[in-house]
Amino acid sequence: MIKKVESGQTNTIKKMWYQCFPQEEEKYIEYYFDEIYKPENTIILIENGIVQSSLQRIPHEMMFNNRVIRTSMIVGVATLPQYQKQGNMKKLMQVAIDEIEHQELITCIQAYNPALYEPYGFKMVYNHKETTFTRNHVQKISNEGCSYNVSSEDMLQLYATFVKRFNGYYIRDVKNFNQMKKESAAQGGKILGYYNEKGHLQAYAVCLFTNKEVVMEECIYLNSLALTKLINLALQIRGIVKVHTSEVEDLRILYPGVEVKDYGFTMARVNDFDLFNRLYQVNATTIDEVFASSGRPLYMNEFY
Repeated sequence: MIKKVESGQTNTIKKMWYQCFPQEEEKYIEYYFDEIYKPENTIILIENGIVQSSLQRIPHEMMFNNRVIRTSMIVGVATLPQYQKQGNMKKLMQVAIDEIEHQELITCIQAYNPALYEPYGFKMVYNHKETTFTRNHVQKISNEGCSYNVSSEDMLQLYATFVKRFNGYYIRDVKNFNQMKKESAAQGGKILGYYNEKGHLQAYAVCLFTNKEVVMEECIYLNSLALTKLINLALQIRGIVKVHTSEVEDLRILYPGVEVKDYGFTMARVNDFDLFNRLYQVNATTIDEVFASSGRPLYMNEFY
């Protein structure tokens, strides 16, 4: 039986995550179920009273071709190890797709194994760049203007300015940035910021830490000085800094010699091509044509 999860089954889904996603830290899973998880967004496959599989859809609003549309991110597709390879995922995905085809133009998914989701009409549409810095790439400069105390209101204003040049980005509000701070703290991370002499936020970076590296999962900046300020500060914390950006941001132009890797980040499915074409007055027949229809680069830096 496939049905919506009941509120009293939250701990069952959480335990499933611990078994199916051992790479995730306990603090992050606890944060997710405290702050993000909602039973009404979750479907489960249950047999003989045992919840064997689960899937969640996190709803959002996306700016696409100058219109705000409703979308969602599919996350947490999981099956208990003893019930894997029995077609459970296929059954859940079929139910989820039936729902989204009646509710959304576009649906996204974070897929670490894209081949699993291609049979359901999903295609990789958005890649990330990971740029690796060491002290050889960035000279030491003053930390003046840098801060570990960045207001959510300032982050929102900077984000809104930054994404104007892009397409496909999530509509965010102050609550989203408050949540971002909680998520970062739950993973032992920090948010770094740089304010100019007028007190205006020019850059922020959501940073996670390993033993040797600072990983900037999101880095929003208005100019090269602001970006350099954050990277310089991060290099004082760890000897290696990895900055994750959209695929069109080639930091080698500013910092020759840095190592850059491209990797797939977000897959998407177009649920109704005919409606999309009528809404946007285009003639797209493929997912690639849909996501290229605005002529602007994509910014889809969301994990859920």
